[in-house]
Amino acid sequence: MSNAVAAPSRAEEGTRTRLERAWDVLRGVNDPEVPVISVVDLGIVRDVIVDDGGLVVAVTPTYSGCPATEAIEASIVVALDDAGLGPTTIRMQRAPAWTSDWISAEGRAKLRAYGIAPPGAVDRDTAVPLRFVARAPAPLACPRCASTNTERLAAFGATACKALWRCRACGEPFEHFKPI
Repeated sequence: MSNAVAAPSRAEEGTRTRLERAWDVLRGVNDPEVPVISVVDLGIVRDVIVDDGGLVVAVTPTYSGCPATEAIEASIVVALDDAGLGPTTIRMQRAPAWTSDWISAEGRAKLRAYGIAPPGAVDRDTAVPLRFVARAPAPLACPRCASTNTERLAAFGATACKALWRCRACGEPFEHFKPI
């Protein structure tokens, strides 16, 4: 017995709205810096609007200086236009500011499976103001062996949104997607 899933027929495809198809396409557009997670799972696609025969996609960057923002915009436009859903326009929506709380549960699981410790929830009621004296961060669970016998090696990893950690139990380094 085969586990293959048949592609939707033209009749089935015609019953899905343009908006539903657009969201499906966006779920396949991965973040260029963390290619295991889509822009939808990352929570940066805020809205998709069908407007004057085209699509307007509202995007909130993870932070205003994110170097991947232009690449993300281009990937979204190409994916939607190539799927025949465009023309596509990107609208930057900077308020409210992106928070790591917007990462989906599936996205967090994908990060962990990829070897990146996902961010914890940000408690807005007990948020600590900016500090200029670093204090030791709480240990994280290693995404490979789940041990909490871990240490932070550097506040910044390959990108500003990640920190570099090491697991003392299994000896493996890993990145942590910082909560914002």
